[in-house]
Amino acid sequence: MKLVISSEGPNPTDQVDPRFGRAPYLILFDSSSETFVARDNSAQVEAAQGAGVQAAQDVVALGADALLTGHCGPKAFEVLSAAGVKIYSGFAGTVMGALRAWQGGELQPISSPDGVGRH
Repeated sequence: MKLVISSEGPNPTDQVDPRFGRAPYLILFDSSSETFVARDNSAQVEAAQGAGVQAAQDVVALGADALLTGHCGPKAFEVLSAAGVKIYSGFAGTVMGALRAWQGGELQPISSPDGVGRH
């Protein structure tokens, strides 16, 4: 299973970024190999519009099964949901902490967007 976590930095010890589309990094965790790969998302940080949609398209292109983030806006939610990506939001803490919470079954997928506009 592949999981993407929005992050303020490129390492699992960095904080989860609450702004999915404008997070500087998207960290891909692959459970089959137990590896982390940081993807630079800085092009979206200052985008005038469409940051969430572009980041969502990147998550889909990475083959992710799920996304962990602070908040997910309506347009990104639509793209991710259409691709079958489960979205877990509302998490604050480190990337590793989010992963552990997810692995421990502490997080539930959301059924509607929980973020609006630029954060």
